[in-house]
Amino acid sequence: MFRLRSTALLFAALVLLVSKGFAQEDEPGTKDPALFNRMTGYYITNVDTKEFDAFKFFNGKALVTLEGKVTTVTYRPKESLKPVPSELQIRRNYSNAIKKIGGKILFEGRSESYEDNRYNREVLTACITRENVEIWTDIWSMGDDYTVTVLEKQLMRQDIAASDMLDAINKNGFIALDIHFDTGKSMIKPESESIVEQIVQLLKTNADLKLSVEGHTDNVGDAKSNLKLSEERAKSVVAALVKAGIQTSRLSSAGFGQDRPVADNRSEEGRAKNRRVELVKK
Repeated sequence: MFRLRSTALLFAALVLLVSKGFAQEDEPGTKDPALFNRMTGYYITNVDTKEFDAFKFFNGKALVTLEGKVTTVTYRPKESLKPVPSELQIRRNYSNAIKKIGGKILFEGRSESYEDNRYNREVLTACITRENVEIWTDIWSMGDDYTVTVLEKQLMRQDIAASDMLDAINKNGFIALDIHFDTGKSMIKPESESIVEQIVQLLKTNADLKLSVEGHTDNVGDAKSNLKLSEERAKSVVAALVKAGIQTSRLSSAGFGQDRPVADNRSEEGRAKNRRVELVKK
């Protein structure tokens, strides 16, 4: 009787393990890293996130150690995926996607052997700048599986004082500000609240000053959506100023989308300059 129960329990455990293997769903609580979509037919087997850590990226010449928030996601093809993509196909997929969002490919191919055996494999290294964050990406394959490692490095914030704004407005009639918003959204990010505070200070100490708050975007996405986004972002800044006690009659808002670039949209540096909010003297 005991032997029958043991056999039944063992059989039930095997069924559970097999069914879990064939389910081939994402590990509970896991998701793709921001900005990246996985290869079709793959599922997540593991995600490791560290709020602050160091990671070595191969830039084509040497290993570069960077520090920041590090997330590593491991993918595996489902049994139904036939044929399984090659290492080259995986690299090309991510390489094309990164270029489309303005990223720079630093290395792509089979690297030489370094202190870490991982670098004697098919590797893709890229860098993307978004708002005030530099995003480094390392993608490498190991047989049918592959991993995506993303390191988010905060850049130095450049604060600007109300007096600097006034000097620029008096000299040029306007000033361009690097106010940050989430991608595709109009809510002002906490890191830019200090800039808004300085605009409030500018207006409170110059009671006769009236401003037009004007939003601009880069050329990523379609023109119609960018126009609407720029208008919403300008309105968001005006709303923050009014909430801080500035009279509505002293402010107006406008959006010009991607129609008035001040830099080349073919580079990430240029696109970053084009994503701006201008204060124009009325």
